[in-house]
Amino acid sequence: MNIQISYSTRTSAGEAAAEIKEGLQAISPKMVMFFASSIYPPEETARAMEAAFSGATVFGCTTAGEIISGHMLHNSIVAMAFNTAVIGDVKVEVLTDVHDNAALAVVQAFTGFEKHYGTAMWDADPTKYAGIVLVDGLSGAEEKLMEKITDLTNVNFVGASAGDDLKLKSTFVFAHGKAYTNAAVLALLKPNVPFDFIKTQSFRIARKTLTPTKVDHEKREVLEFNNSPATVAYAEAVGTPVEKIQDSFMTNPLGLMHGGEMYVRSPQQVVKGNSIAFYCALEKNVDLELLSSTDIVDVTQKVLKDELAKMKHIEGLVNFHCILRTLELEKKGQTEAYGRLFTNIPTIGFSCYGEEFNRHINQTSTMLVFASGR
Repeated sequence: MNIQISYSTRTSAGEAAAEIKEGLQAISPKMVMFFASSIYPPEETARAMEAAFSGATVFGCTTAGEIISGHMLHNSIVAMAFNTAVIGDVKVEVLTDVHDNAALAVVQAFTGFEKHYGTAMWDADPTKYAGIVLVDGLSGAEEKLMEKITDLTNVNFVGASAGDDLKLKSTFVFAHGKAYTNAAVLALLKPNVPFDFIKTQSFRIARKTLTPTKVDHEKREVLEFNNSPATVAYAEAVGTPVEKIQDSFMTNPLGLMHGGEMYVRSPQQVVKGNSIAFYCALEKNVDLELLSSTDIVDVTQKVLKDELAKMKHIEGLVNFHCILRTLELEKKGQTEAYGRLFTNIPTIGFSCYGEEFNRHINQTSTMLVFASGR
């Protein structure tokens, strides 16, 4: 067994780390990734997990709910350990002050990667390297981070925005035994096994177009769609009274269509009377499609079936799962059904405040999949 998973619901970070270490003792880890509920003190959690796996590269972040094979959890720490049969090498960089200096921080991190691996990031082979990004989910820095990353490399970076169990006060990323806020962790992996990425969302196009014609990019707010007040245009597209549009935000987000792919843009709340704040920044004069939700469980089941057919055997899967999807599953009573989809796949993940796959997106699951080296 080259990948192992473990979790703990012990209320002490130290006790949880010890229980997780015990659960992973059959493996000598090269890398340990973990996701921790915000109930655990962040600095204590970072120190405890680093100490438990002192010979490994250890990193992670806080969550709005955790995922382990077969279950969706709360108030826990989940972890996945990889030995050298899976991860040949890994380098982690911490990016600080990302709200104001995201682009510069990426450049500095990439310099660290280039020194470690001896190759320019622009020349790095995306079939040999995989990137992971974990970012403070309240920093508002995701778009700038992902834009700079994709400007500088063809390596795919997948990941998510850290959570804090919907308190919306502070989120943390972990690396080197420390907890950081207003920060991001980038990890560049060189796997020894085949790997793949999944980006899945559960929507169909409603064939109604909304074009942002007046935006506040920095605040992620749309003031006007189609040259009309944003709330009025959105209400008309959905077919609901303006005063009730927030009831439709979860089931009717917007989608940016690019290269045949859908990138979801989720409304957050009505602001200033007629404006709508989103979880992603929207670009002026870029057409967006109104979306209508489908069934998350059915869509995910098909995606996993297709991935298994392609990869033959999945050794491990990391699931970066939007908190809005988690809330929708809870509302529909499908939480257990969703968890069961991963029963026979070694899986960890978490409910997050935004997802990354070469750009910042919403209401999506992005996944990193490792095949067997056999």
